[in-house]
Amino acid sequence: MAQWLQQINPGDWYQTAATTFEIVGVDADAEVVLVQHFDGALEEVEFDAWIELDAVPCAPPEDYSGALDLDAEDLAVDAVPSPSVDDTLKRLELDPG
Repeated sequence: MAQWLQQINPGDWYQTAATTFEIVGVDADAEVVLVQHFDGALEEVEFDAWIELDAVPCAPPEDYSGALDLDAEDLAVDAVPSPSVDDTLKRLELDPG
């Protein structure tokens, strides 16, 4: 197995000048690296193409919404606040036991 191939692990993130993507698998029999781009698109990159890709390891994106197809308003917190733990505990009846 090639040295560069041993360094690729599912879950690792890489970037090129054009895109950021996560390794989701390696199929040694088919000689492809399976990647998922930040926008959710899946791609099979042949070993020969991977070598020419000049991809470098990078940190995962802080914004997880890329593959989820969410708009900014989808990420907004609901206008109605959820009850706090204290409110729930106040409503419980104590067991006179």
